[in-house]
Amino acid sequence: MNANYAGFWLRFVAVIIDGIILGAVQFVAIMPILGIMGIEMANGFQDLDSMDQTQAISMLGQIMAVAGVSQIVFLIIQTLYYTLMESSNYQASIGKMVLGLKVTDIDGNKLDFTKALVRSLSKIISSMILLIGYLMAAFTEKKQALHDMIAGTLVVRK
Repeated sequence: MNANYAGFWLRFVAVIIDGIILGAVQFVAIMPILGIMGIEMANGFQDLDSMDQTQAISMLGQIMAVAGVSQIVFLIIQTLYYTLMESSNYQASIGKMVLGLKVTDIDGNKLDFTKALVRSLSKIISSMILLIGYLMAAFTEKKQALHDMIAGTLVVRK
């Protein structure tokens, strides 16, 4: 087994690179939804002074709905990106590829789609606990984040 584990800072830079890519993709994906909602809401904002409380609450509900839909779209795009890239022959997201890293199972094998999906979804847990799940990669023996431990994966240098 390759014991050349990728450390926290390399992984952090990979996340930044992937974040830039995902941000651009998500911006393009969500713009049509925001455009449609924006036109409808802009008409409502013109009448803001004459709006009663029910209309104002309705507009707030629309804004919250757009935010919720946006978050769901973002989560789906991120999950598919990481799952498909890390279960592919590349075994890495673009950020990891740029830095010469790849994701393997504990035995050094390529991830199948299911294992990559579990890893991607487990990142939600790593994020929910104030990103401590990610910080764990700086302190564990095999440089595993919480989502790596849950999925039984490693990030290694090629």
